[in-house]
Amino acid sequence: MTLYWVLATIIGAAGLTTRNAMQRNLTQRIGTVGATQVRFLYGLPFSVIFLAVSVWITGHAIPSLTIAMLGFALGGAVTQIIATALMLLAMKERSFAVTTAYTKTEPVQVAIFSVVVLGDKISALAALAIVTATIGVILMAAKPGDSWTKSGLRPVAYGIVSGTFFALSAVSYRGGILALEDTPFLLAASTTLVTALSMQSAILLVYMALFNRTALMGSLNVWRASLLAGFVGAFASQAWFIGFSLTSAANVRTLGLVEMIFAQIITRRVLKEQTAGREWIGMALILVGVAALLAFG
Repeated sequence: MTLYWVLATIIGAAGLTTRNAMQRNLTQRIGTVGATQVRFLYGLPFSVIFLAVSVWITGHAIPSLTIAMLGFALGGAVTQIIATALMLLAMKERSFAVTTAYTKTEPVQVAIFSVVVLGDKISALAALAIVTATIGVILMAAKPGDSWTKSGLRPVAYGIVSGTFFALSAVSYRGGILALEDTPFLLAASTTLVTALSMQSAILLVYMALFNRTALMGSLNVWRASLLAGFVGAFASQAWFIGFSLTSAANVRTLGLVEMIFAQIITRRVLKEQTAGREWIGMALILVGVAALLAFG
């Protein structure tokens, strides 16, 4: 099963990076809340298709939704909404790659929450690998000459707290998948994804209808670009959830740090931002940490 979760995580990381870049552009057009809604509302129809495919592949019916599963899914849904909004706020003030780096302090937090909430076991060598990769992330984020004034600290806070909520959502989603006992891993992953996206879409639709109709109309008006972002996001999420169904959330999110490398590719080739020497060193540490995780995790 190792090969499956590794492939799923790498695919998810590539898809997530692409979707984040799309959302960054949408944020400038329809605002943070509208762009946050895009990944959920427009991803939901594609997740339903993935669920149907999972039913066909496994030959099993959609499992009954237990109270435990619904509780974990709701927790993951709410914390992911908060995490996404904070990430997009950070992206408005800092570069795409640097913001991604701040949010990727997440794996250490995932490891802690996994042990506390789910009772997952993490070896000492795996923990060292997670820390090594995270140091690489911090090195990439530590831009020389940054001003730690109030204005300079704000995007850092957005990014790091976003990572905390992403960590909580990852652990919650794995908990939801595990709560669907005696269900094939592919079907459990797809069922949890559809449940979470349904909750997220409903929460944001109600919120925007009551408090931010401009953002709601904006997200509907850019449906062509949003549909593509929704598909990429749902595809990436499906891959992440498959990973969560096969191994600990800490393993998945640490391997997912290869997203930093994908972010650098987008930074250089699409957004025309330069990569500094310390960022290359940071990427090397990420690769060392990821390799150690695969060897000892």
